[in-house]
Amino acid sequence: MSPARRAIAAFTRVHGAAPKGVWSAPGRVNLIGEHTDYNDGFVLPFALPYRTAVAASPRDDGRLLVATVGDDGTVQHASPVAVADLEPGVVKGWAAYPSGVAWVLRDQGVVGGADLVIAGDVPAGAGLSSSHALECAVALALLGLAGRSVDDLPLVARWVRRAENEFVGAPTGLLDQTASLCCVEAHVLFLDVRSFEAEQVPFDASAHGLEVLVVDTRASHSHTDGGYGARRAGCERAASVLGVAALRDVEDLDGVLGRLPEELRPLVRHVVTENERVLAAVELLRGGRLAELGPLLDASHASLRDDYKVSAPELDVAVEAAKAAGALGARMVGGGFGGSAIALVPVERHDEVVRAVLAAFAERGWATPRTFTAVPSAGAGQDR
Repeated sequence: MSPARRAIAAFTRVHGAAPKGVWSAPGRVNLIGEHTDYNDGFVLPFALPYRTAVAASPRDDGRLLVATVGDDGTVQHASPVAVADLEPGVVKGWAAYPSGVAWVLRDQGVVGGADLVIAGDVPAGAGLSSSHALECAVALALLGLAGRSVDDLPLVARWVRRAENEFVGAPTGLLDQTASLCCVEAHVLFLDVRSFEAEQVPFDASAHGLEVLVVDTRASHSHTDGGYGARRAGCERAASVLGVAALRDVEDLDGVLGRLPEELRPLVRHVVTENERVLAAVELLRGGRLAELGPLLDASHASLRDDYKVSAPELDVAVEAAKAAGALGARMVGGGFGGSAIALVPVERHDEVVRAVLAAFAERGWATPRTFTAVPSAGAGQDR
């Protein structure tokens, strides 16, 4: 059963009536362009077919009642909270994500209460943006219940980022929210995070005999942990030392590295070279040269592993096993310290690559990873 149908069924069971509407948003995978978004750089994500759905109806008492429904139909309720009383730190755990969105939208005049029932199939903790799928779906639901237009999706993405940064306490950039809201089927989203200038670039791997294989290592990660925030702070410090607004403004990499404290040089090197890789990848896609993406993916992973130091043993093993079995290139995706990797794989080598990755994990006694083929899918919207 789809997340939307599960959400509707659970909502009807809990509240005794069908919801006024259902909104959903997808997880995402980033083809290339990692840790560049909060440096005003370039990213190249696409939406996954896995989604989070929110069945919603308005309340007239100003309270927010949120529940989630599991695959088995089990419903978990969060404590009710008045929208007027929402402040950072008031709500803890998973309920902080939808509550944070309501808190931000309160400043935009969306002050009514709501019943929300949430269901999803985006793998949690896999670096595939499950939290942002939840927040984007909640944002669209609350705006929809209030009768507010959602024509300006980049603005909604900024609201969601504020909820994540200030209410949840995760210092994320704009990549995940924008991908979930703005991606379209059969395309990757080439986004300049500074200007928000965007281009939908066609991406049909199967037409080239290729696929993007996702390996969820099941090594969980969290953006609220200190490693992500420390790197973001390091980038901001480096930009200040160099006298630029953001690291995307660094042009002469070799010339500026000597001006930086030693511990900041690898961060700058990654961001600058990763932006270059995104631009190179877009040119390949525009020219229909998908099979040439492999070396860029490999270089991205090496940079994230060696310079940015956000990889993990599970990610490195997944990447190396996939490449040894015939993948054209592979890299970790997401914030790092766990989560998922992607591999660009000739379709005829799919089974061989999957077997190699599973065997490599089994040899080390690690949990069996989840694998699936990622197909660029539709962004967020109203289901009914």
